[in-house]
Amino acid sequence: MENYIVRLRNLSVGYNGKPIIHDINVDITPGDIVTLIGPNGAGKSTILKSITRQLRLVAGDVYVQGKDLNAISYRELSSRLAVMLTDRIRPELMTCWDVVATGRFPYTGRLGLLSAEDHRIVERSMTEVHALELREQNFNEISDGQKQRVLLARAICQEPEIMILDEPTSFLDIRHKLDLLGILRRMTREKGITVIMSLHEIDLAQKVSDKVLCVKGDVIAGYGTPEEVFREQAITALYAIDSGSFDPLYGSVELPRVEGEPQVFVISNCGRGIPVYRKLQQQGIPFAAGILYENDLDCRLAERLAVQVVTEEPFVPIGDEAVARALALVERCGRVIAAGPRIGPGNRRLEEVLAAAEAAGKLERVE
Repeated sequence: MENYIVRLRNLSVGYNGKPIIHDINVDITPGDIVTLIGPNGAGKSTILKSITRQLRLVAGDVYVQGKDLNAISYRELSSRLAVMLTDRIRPELMTCWDVVATGRFPYTGRLGLLSAEDHRIVERSMTEVHALELREQNFNEISDGQKQRVLLARAICQEPEIMILDEPTSFLDIRHKLDLLGILRRMTREKGITVIMSLHEIDLAQKVSDKVLCVKGDVIAGYGTPEEVFREQAITALYAIDSGSFDPLYGSVELPRVEGEPQVFVISNCGRGIPVYRKLQQQGIPFAAGILYENDLDCRLAERLAVQVVTEEPFVPIGDEAVARALALVERCGRVIAAGPRIGPGNRRLEEVLAAAEAAGKLERVE
């Protein structure tokens, strides 16, 4: 029998006794990162606030290590569970060290005095999130990104078994987003801490999560591994994407292709055409691409951004049909861009297409 650290059973969450999401049934195993994704206003924060007892449950049950959430004292809960929500705290006249140190209060006596060990844990927690240099600064005078790191240090300082984080990467630049998620990943592996969080960056959610909970409408739209959840149709439906697309293989969101008769034919392979595709898209120029093997790095993006793609099966020489289609595009398009294609025995016939473009005075070479 699997050991679950958090279980949600027939849970309904909302405000003033009115449910906005109902019938939530989720099991979370120790040491997992579980990420809530979904459109703005879907109720991700409401679920997290309900799990942390900041909102009264409308219906159903939450169990933490087999114990009913409502039967756990606040002091016991604060030693098991650390919370970092989007609501901004504004402590008066507190340094960043002071803020982080509040994470040790569940372990202090009535006077709230920190021991030498508590001080070591505070310092270690700030070091882990690269915030030790902020220790003497007034918390209210640092940037939002720095505050996010300090609040994460406070959560780590509690030495919890479970961490609840609402949009922890908000206000962080890409370096600190990756640092923070790397810290969370390391804590789950080395310390067995369970992380439940919400993220807007679905590409990062796909890469860091063990399980993903999709929140939309009044029910849970899906729950499973990233491989199960991050499918193009599922993400398109979750976010109601009607302009552009989501690529589950690379975890990227793409703007819609520029439609129309192709004006440019791009000849490339091995990823060298991708910058050209993006530039043409930004300029609003419809284009075609080829001849690409179906497993080539350029091919996947070309199929999303180009109005026409000439392809060939992998591991076979380029055939007559593909060459004929490519030559027809050379005739139709006003420009042919050779984006540094690599040519070998299998795709030698690309030279015929390049020669035809050069003879027509249309060939432009870029590296």
